[in-house]
This record gives sequence, structure tokens and C-alpha cells, in this order.
Amino acid sequence: MKPFFPLFDFSQKVNYKNEVLAGLTVAMTMMPESLSFAILAGFPPLMGLYAAFIMGLVTSILGGRPGLISGGAGATVVVLIALMKSHGIEYVFAAVAFAGVIQIAIGLFKLGKFIRLVPQPVMFGFVNGLAVIIFMAQLEQFKTMANGQVIWLTGNALWAMLGLVLLTIALVIGMPKITKAIPPSLAAIIVIFFLVLGFGIDTKTVKDIASVSGGFPPFHIPQIPLTLEALKIVLPYSVIMAGVGLTEGLLTLNLVDEITASRGNGNRECVAQGTANILNGFFTGMGGCPMIAQTLVNLSAGARARLSGIIASLTILAVILFGAPIIERLPMAALTGVMIMVAIGTFEWMSFRIINKMPRQDIFVGILVAVITVWLHNLALAVLVGVVISALVFAWDSAKRIRARKYVDEQGRKHYEIYGPLFFGSVSTFLEKFDIANDPEEVIIDFRDSRVADMSGIEALNKLTSKYRETGKKLQLKHLSEDCRLLLNNAAEVINVNILEDPIYHVAGRN
Repeated sequence: MKPFFPLFDFSQKVNYKNEVLAGLTVAMTMMPESLSFAILAGFPPLMGLYAAFIMGLVTSILGGRPGLISGGAGATVVVLIALMKSHGIEYVFAAVAFAGVIQIAIGLFKLGKFIRLVPQPVMFGFVNGLAVIIFMAQLEQFKTMANGQVIWLTGNALWAMLGLVLLTIALVIGMPKITKAIPPSLAAIIVIFFLVLGFGIDTKTVKDIASVSGGFPPFHIPQIPLTLEALKIVLPYSVIMAGVGLTEGLLTLNLVDEITASRGNGNRECVAQGTANILNGFFTGMGGCPMIAQTLVNLSAGARARLSGIIASLTILAVILFGAPIIERLPMAALTGVMIMVAIGTFEWMSFRIINKMPRQDIFVGILVAVITVWLHNLALAVLVGVVISALVFAWDSAKRIRARKYVDEQGRKHYEIYGPLFFGSVSTFLEKFDIANDPEEVIIDFRDSRVADMSGIEALNKLTSKYRETGKKLQLKHLSEDCRLLLNNAAEVINVNILEDPIYHVAGRN
């Protein structure tokens, strides 16, 4: 039996060396990304590092998925850019905290299970789109500021950056063939660091992005008026941020489940994310969610427990407090090379191998989700559109599958044996099966291989009963499953149908 507080679950054997080294690697790759996203949104750079520390520590301890890494993610930060520009940083803190409250509520009401409704083509599109985003983000490191404008690197600076990135990629690929004692990503970062330091290579470093030196995250109550107007301003951003964070988080959790062949707890992860975001709002962090790139770095380094996430978070805090002078000298080329390999590993290359075996609608959904993810950088919207289209396609296919077998028994009663679900999409086809004018006085509809799924189906039965009654004929329903009978009984005040009493009322049960 697993303990209530997951940190003290010692049922899983922990490889402490892998966990520590993976945590250090994750910290090295998370810091420049968190800094970049904070600067992109117009936040103080340390807000990104504070978010990485708080999100990583809280979710590693309380989260529903060992091995999952959370931090100051771009998916949630992008949501807050408009709020920052229109109302300032205090409203951002309030929105982050309120988003955390929403996420906790979703976890407590066990709504995280709805991530199961995401079809596989949507997952393919989400992951592939995210891989492209991760890769495209690394191209920014090949740019620099000149005369107040962002331009591409040229000359020696370009060749140095490109050479170091390619060397990092080669080290990540080749290091496991030499030794597996140290994660290849961390080994590549260390080698490139000493290579640049030893040969005095002039290339972009972490310090060129922002300073990472500071103190412990300070407690700060968001300075906004406690009025309904302020709530109207904050609420939309909080809802979107909570939705984006949970969508990306639960999809990442599912991805980790597949990689590790184990099962996480989505509702616990929702509560952990919410708790971390509330703390972010009150400790000057920019908020965040699980980060798929860093999670894959963590898993590829051999981490499978919670310790690596805790090590990564504490490493980031130690860097803020003490280690900034060293970390600021890390070459961005090394971190860029590691993230490019993460992008390559994130992409579902298998989707290309099976694309000619997939239904056309699944191919369309996967491509559409990927395009929306890359184009709008809105992961929640991309997944929502994919789920809606998949649901509509499924409804259309199901609507076409409803059939009726007809026969007249020895008593002269006509039977309609229905196959397929009766719901809003199949109502028209269902009604076309009946020959009211020529049917005998008694008609029986057999639902042994069908079920009434929604109010549209109920209303269809009500209309059909009324039409038979108008012609002086009697319509009866037979072999309704227990849930269908309950649905009809609940609607008894607005419909009038005749149900035959059956000895057994199980779903698709037979006499």
C-alpha cells in the first residue's frame, strides 16, 4: 500500500547516482530557458528562476508522477504577457495564485481523468508540434543585439556557435558508447564548458541572457484592490493559465507513463501544480507547469524517482544564492545542443512510419494539432481543437452505423432490432428505418444491441411513439439496458413511451 505522502514512498528502488546527475543536468537546461521566458514576457529575470525552483520542488515532492519535471514554462508565461503589459506585475502575481486555486479545485474534484479523452492522433500532433517549438526556440541563440536590433550571428561568432552546438550534439550521441556512468547531456555541458574556458573561445554565455544572482524568493502579497473589477481582470487569465498548465502537464504525465511503463496520478498532479502556483504568486515567481523537454532530459539521464526533481530545484536555488558566477559562464551553445537533442527525441518519428496506415481523419487531426501548436504556441487550444474534431468525426461515423433488422412474428407484431447507438447524430437515420403507415397495429423496438445515449434519442422515441399513436398503433420498447431505462424514467414528465418489462436489464443483456 502506498503512503499518503508520496515523498516517503520507499517501495521503488532508487539509483541515487542517476538521480543526482539527472537533477544537475535538468537544472543546467532549465535555467536559461526559464530566464528566456521571463525576459520574453517582460518580467524581472529572477522571476523565471524563482518559478523553476518553486514549481520543481513542490511538484517533485507532492506531484502524481515521479520523474516529471516542472518549472517556469513558456506555455503558461505566454498567457500572462498581455496582462503584464496592460496592468503590471502585481496583477500577474494575483493571476498566477488564482490559477493555482483553480488547479487545486480541478484535482480535488477528480477532473484530471478527462485527459483520457485525448485521442492518440492528438497526442502525436501535440508532441510533434512541441518538438518543433523546442527546436525553433534554440535558433534564437544564433541571434544577437546590434544597434538596438536583433540580427543573426555572422562570421567567427556564427561558426564558433555552430561548431560548439554540433560538438555538443556529437557528445550527447557518442558519450553512451564510451561510458554510461554520467548522463550524456551533463557530460557534454561539462566538456564544452572547459573547452571554451581552456581555449578562450569567444561565444555567448548564460550571462549574456541575464544575471542569475539573487536571494531567497521573498514573500510578497500581490498589491491589487480586492474588488469585483480586479477579479474580472484577473479571472480570464487565471482560467486560461490553469487550463494550459494542466493540459500540458497531464499530457506530459501520460507521455511519461508510456516511457516508464507505469501509471501516474493525474488528480494529485493537479493539486501539486496548483499548490506550486499559489506559492509562486506569493513568492514572486512567474508560475509554470510541467516541462516536457526537461522531463525528457531527466528520463534520458536515467531518473525514475522524485529525487532528481528535488536536486534540480535545490541546484537552481544554490545557483541563485551562491553559484551565479560559475553558471553565468556556461556556454549557451552547450545548452542549445542539449535542447536540440531533446527536440529530436521528443518528436514521434513513429508517426511517419504508420501515417499510411492511419485513417485520413486521424492524419488531418494530427497535422492540425501540430500546426496550431507551432503557429499559436497555444497547447491548450491545439488539444481542444483536436479533441473536438475527433469527437465530431467519431459521432459522424457512429451515426452512419445504426441499422435495423425487421421481421414479423407469429402474432403479427413487427419487430425492429436496432444495432448501434441512438444519439443526436443517428436520430435522422434511426427515424428513416420505420414504415409507420404500413406497419401492423403492434410494433416492438428491440434495443438488445443498442442503447439510448442522450436527450436527442429520447425525443426521437417520443416523436415516434406519438406518430404511431396518431395512427391508432402501439409502439413498445424492449431490452432496454438499465442506464437507458433510468434515462427514460428521468425524462418521464416530457415523454410518453411504452417499455416492455424484461427479466434482465443489464447493458446489452439478453433474455
